[in-house]
Parts: sequence; structure tokens; C-alpha cells
Amino acid sequence: MSLRNKKMKAGDDGSDSEGAVDAYDPFPDPVTIPITDVFDLHTIQPREVKLVVEEYLNEAQRLGYQSVRIIHGKGIGVQREMVRTILRRTPFVIDWTDAPPEAGGLGATIVRLQKD
Repeated sequence: MSLRNKKMKAGDDGSDSEGAVDAYDPFPDPVTIPITDVFDLHTIQPREVKLVVEEYLNEAQRLGYQSVRIIHGKGIGVQREMVRTILRRTPFVIDWTDAPPEAGGLGATIVRLQKD
């Protein structure tokens, strides 16, 4: 068995079973992110953006938000385009626009949502 495939068991690192940590999955529990009208993608891994934005939009609409701001950053526009692709195919998204300069400008998108 290679080290890559071996998961640490309780006691492998000298800890007891109550403090056991899996070296390959140090955060086994889901991370809970509070849903507000602003969502900053800077803390999200690029490979997770699609799923996380879809879930965020679903929850924002469920909670009754009519408008949200998604901060994706300016960069070269890859993440901005990814967000807008998701918005295009989300049925309850009415429309979206660049945020005003004081709210992020090209680095953020304002999204209007249909009421539930």
C-alpha cells in the first residue's frame, strides 16, 4: 500500500482516537457558510466554484433575497465568466450586471432573483 492511499488511523500520529486527524482529509465535516446578500469567492477553491455558486444561489432565493452580490475578483475574467455561465442557466435569475465601482466594479456581479 502506498503512502498516498494509506489513511492515518487513531494513534498513528501519537494522538488518541478522540483527537485523530486524517492526513488526507483534515476537514471531513462540511464547512457551513452563512448566507447573506454578499458572497466572496476568494475563499473558494476554483474547482469548487460552480457547485458552491449554484448552492449559494439556491439558498439565497430560498431565504428570500431579491438581489445578491457575488465577488469573483477582476483577474483575467475566468471566474467572472464562470459565474455568469451559471447565472445564464439558473431559471430564477432575472438578470445581472457589473457592480458599481464602490461595490467592486468588474470584480463583482449584482444578481436579481425572482421571489420564491
